[in-house]
Amino acid sequence: PCWREYLTTRIEQNMVVNCTCPISECRAQPTTAFIYSIVSSEEIIAKYEKALLRGYVECCSNLTWCTNPQGCDQILLKDGLGYGAACSKCSWISCFNCNFPEAHYPASCSHMSHMTCAKCNHGFCWRCLKPWRPTHKDYYNCSAMVSKAAWQEKRFQDYNERCTFHHRAREFAVSLRNRVSSISEMPKIRTLTFVLDACKVLEQARKVLAYSCVYSYYNQDIESMDIVEQQTESLELHTNAL
Repeated sequence: PCWREYLTTRIEQNMVVNCTCPISECRAQPTTAFIYSIVSSEEIIAKYEKALLRGYVECCSNLTWCTNPQGCDQILLKDGLGYGAACSKCSWISCFNCNFPEAHYPASCSHMSHMTCAKCNHGFCWRCLKPWRPTHKDYYNCSAMVSKAAWQEKRFQDYNERCTFHHRAREFAVSLRNRVSSISEMPKIRTLTFVLDACKVLEQARKVLAYSCVYSYYNQDIESMDIVEQQTESLELHTNAL
């Protein structure tokens, strides 16, 4: 009974993976077979098996969970040098290199971590909340002149508005695709596959345009920015037409 209570508590607290004997001097770890023989509750056993699976995924550098915010229990395998992988279950594209919930190309992972105060222009990392030092590749000084801070704030607002617009337009494309899908399932309706394909392309284009705003905001290379802006403008023009 003591073991059952101890193991049940450890499992419910998600601390069973590195669980050891309750006696402080003993470092022995209970085996899976031992836990199965002690714990009889199917609900607790299910939690134990999920804990084992989570522990295994966290230990493997080439594995990660699908980050779909709508919820998905699929495990993804990192394959090649791509920025992300499409989930075979929900088709969500996750980023393998950071905790941002989706692939964000062309913006880098550091771009998605860098936050800037609109009032004083102070840069900081949203993960650790520490100042954005040169080791983060950028640094913004809070003692900057008011005019510079105002210009930086206006620049941030412009890119932020564009990014927000494309994200909302992307949501519209998803909603449109769902509505067309429901129509195409009705009897005596001709195929609408070409419309569904167009919605998918529209969704992907809006995603790239949104993260291009993040990339452009942090890019300090003026020469390369001219090319990027031209490509972005061309993509936006064709996307709006679509």
